[in-house]
Amino acid sequence: MSTGTAPQDEQRQPSWRGVAHVDDDEAAERERSPRFAGGSGALLRELLAPYRKAIWILIGVVLVENAARLSIPYLVKVGIDSGIPPIRASDDLSPLTLIVGIVVVAAVVQAIARNFFLVRSGLLGQNVLYEVRRRVFRHFQVLSPAFHDDYTSGRVISRQTSDVDAIYEMLETGFDGLVTAALTLVGTAGLLLFLDVELGLVALACGPFLFLITNWFRKSSTTSYRNTREKVALVIVHFVESMGGVQAVQAFRREPRNQEIFDDVNDQYRRANLHAFRLVALFMPGIKLIGNITIAVTLLYGGYLAYEGDVTVGVLAAFLLYLRQFFEPMMEISQFYNTFQSASAALDKLAGVLREEPGVPEPTEPRRLQETHGGLEFDGVRFSYTDERDVIPGLDLTIPAGQTIALVGTTGAGKTTLAKLATRFYDPVAGAVRLDGVNLRELTADDLRERVVMVTQENYLFSGTIADNIRFGRPEASFDDVERAAKALGAHDFIMALPEGYDTDVANRGGRLSAGQRQLVAFARAFLADPAVLILDEATSSLDVPSERLVQQALRTVLAGRTAVIIAHRLSTVEIADRVLVMEHGRIVEDGSPADLIDSGEGRFSDLHDAWLESLA
Repeated sequence: MSTGTAPQDEQRQPSWRGVAHVDDDEAAERERSPRFAGGSGALLRELLAPYRKAIWILIGVVLVENAARLSIPYLVKVGIDSGIPPIRASDDLSPLTLIVGIVVVAAVVQAIARNFFLVRSGLLGQNVLYEVRRRVFRHFQVLSPAFHDDYTSGRVISRQTSDVDAIYEMLETGFDGLVTAALTLVGTAGLLLFLDVELGLVALACGPFLFLITNWFRKSSTTSYRNTREKVALVIVHFVESMGGVQAVQAFRREPRNQEIFDDVNDQYRRANLHAFRLVALFMPGIKLIGNITIAVTLLYGGYLAYEGDVTVGVLAAFLLYLRQFFEPMMEISQFYNTFQSASAALDKLAGVLREEPGVPEPTEPRRLQETHGGLEFDGVRFSYTDERDVIPGLDLTIPAGQTIALVGTTGAGKTTLAKLATRFYDPVAGAVRLDGVNLRELTADDLRERVVMVTQENYLFSGTIADNIRFGRPEASFDDVERAAKALGAHDFIMALPEGYDTDVANRGGRLSAGQRQLVAFARAFLADPAVLILDEATSSLDVPSERLVQQALRTVLAGRTAVIIAHRLSTVEIADRVLVMEHGRIVEDGSPADLIDSGEGRFSDLHDAWLESLA
């Protein structure tokens, strides 16, 4: 793809998968969102269910706090009407002093209740967020590779970061603002009518205008803030994937194009936020305008009533104080809608993810293997990634326990697919895969992973020390166990040559190690796990010739007595196999020992061997 200036429509809809594909995915996720089926609401209720008692206590505290706050304007009214006349008549300060004391008590009660609410609600919110992050992380781990193949890493990170942050903001400030606003509106309206019905009706005449502007804002902000959540996800996706593949980006000079795409999604996010801000910029001044006009009208009419003696000055003062409290919650409601819309969109997406079912579900009535020998059987196995074409149209294969087989064939022949079926990363569309006669569908994931381990060419290392990475499959393993595994693979010498030996930090994805060193550590990790079946998927592809020889020597020892499936293009690795299977289009076209297939002088494997010998000449 050219790095030159793209047409305007391409800039608005980037054509490469990293953004355009994710944008489509976000739209599709929105279309099938469980929002209107009660998905986000059901998830929120489920998260809050363990804290019902705490929520009722908090509601009671909020009621006390708001009662104390709403009492102060009324006490001002009493102070003016009942406390000041005695001072004029006989310099008696006791009534006013008593009222002032009650005001102070009300203020203290409000402060204590507020402090209690903030502390307890903060604890509740953090507990809920802890559970959200825990559920999402746990669920992402159990979802099958097929899900992760479609669901980009950037979207995964967006679910766990920005979406959880949106829920945090709602729990931290949103509900507090909404509850306080609702109680203030209802309480203030009731007190206004209680103080004076006629003046109260005048003051509350602003209600229809408040309803109209609030309803408009609610409808407009729903779309706006949902769009904002989707755009920030695009920013995260593009950033994560660009930085994750930064070597490829630099190697193919993609920096200008990637910057162009990032500028586009960043601008989309900026414009989405600006639209949301414009809505707030219209709503909040609109509320203030209605509020100030209402206060002015109430002051004018209330002043006339006070002059005529129909209301007291204290009542008028209380009205003006209550009206200021009446319109302040409208600001809180606007802020709540901001956080609510973001959190609602986030909850929708999280609820959708949590509803995803693993492609390889756990058995309802699992069987336990008492003793594992490692025999594998593929019985009438058919598999396809899509409905269009079978990758494995029909396979019958028996691998006796303790046998080492090598799978060879062209790219796309179905070798890696067969390995994924043996490890149950996928289930066959038809037929069954059995371990020691037991269908893999009947084994729990823990039981199966303990007995079948797969080493791939990606040789992924996690942040931490080399020792931590070797004992990844057996965290309880001692240092001596780790060292023995490394020595068996020929990795001990290079590890000891590192600055801190086995305690050397491998850095991000093993960046401090060479490709061959990372592969040796991955081998040691698998060997320490001591599985009954070991599957190597192009596991020696990253090794140089000396390292490969070391590994081959170790493999002869380590593979002895266990079942092994080796997928390799390097025929030097195939030589240690007891049996070679040549695959084409998901079928086994040749089956025999390496020596027999080579001595036959004909067939696919013999041709591959001859070509390999010529390449060494």
